[in-house]
Amino acid sequence: MKRNIKDVRKSIVDRKKSRGIPTNSKRTTVSTIMPSLPQDEEKHGFYPNFLDTSASNQKSSNVITGIIIKGLFSVMLFFSVAIIWQNDAAFFDKPKEWTSNVLTEEFPFASAYKWYKDAFGTPLAFSPNEKKEDTESTPLALPVSGSVIETFQTNGRGIMIAPSGTTDVAALNEGIVVFAGNDRHTAKTVVVQHTDGSTSTYGLLSSIDVHLYQFVDAHQRIGEFSPTTDNEKVYFAIEKNNTYVDPVQVIEVDENP
Repeated sequence: MKRNIKDVRKSIVDRKKSRGIPTNSKRTTVSTIMPSLPQDEEKHGFYPNFLDTSASNQKSSNVITGIIIKGLFSVMLFFSVAIIWQNDAAFFDKPKEWTSNVLTEEFPFASAYKWYKDAFGTPLAFSPNEKKEDTESTPLALPVSGSVIETFQTNGRGIMIAPSGTTDVAALNEGIVVFAGNDRHTAKTVVVQHTDGSTSTYGLLSSIDVHLYQFVDAHQRIGEFSPTTDNEKVYFAIEKNNTYVDPVQVIEVDENP
């Protein structure tokens, strides 16, 4: 029992020392005295917090909410399309046609660009410059200089051109690049969409100098071709209204099959 009393007294003395209260008769002066009473912040339940996480929590909450909303809209859109296609009523014929076109046809980037240019007089942001040249009066030409060694009638899709050496590959006309990469049939390939709705394809290239959705001018360099022992020709095709067109009928070229 005596030992417990000593421990209690010792703890009281230690507590007084920590608060700067004298514990003996000498009453030594202590320069710093820690208040024992609660301060205003403690009375009102406020404690300074130097790490404010409210902003990050709010941002995280907004992101989660956005994902949930997008998910709900996606589910609603999916079921709406499913209901339309499962219903044979004549009322749904127009929505069916619209959804089919959206899912199967390429967005007319080049036509949208031309409309913006005609309406506002300035090119879109992805246009590299502000040329005032009338590209409609520019004569069409082959993407590379060379002889046609395989005609459209041979494969029904395009022609093969054999350049005499390393050469630049140029765009047939101004437009928007809708594909720039490797194709399983024509290797390194560039596809340009033009304002009249047609597309021109340039395949079997050695290198590509443009990127997806880039605006290109008529006869602008889009890549390079260097003949090799494995490949001595460039593939070129024109497609309009989902039908391939003979480039020879569009451009005056020298055939040498």
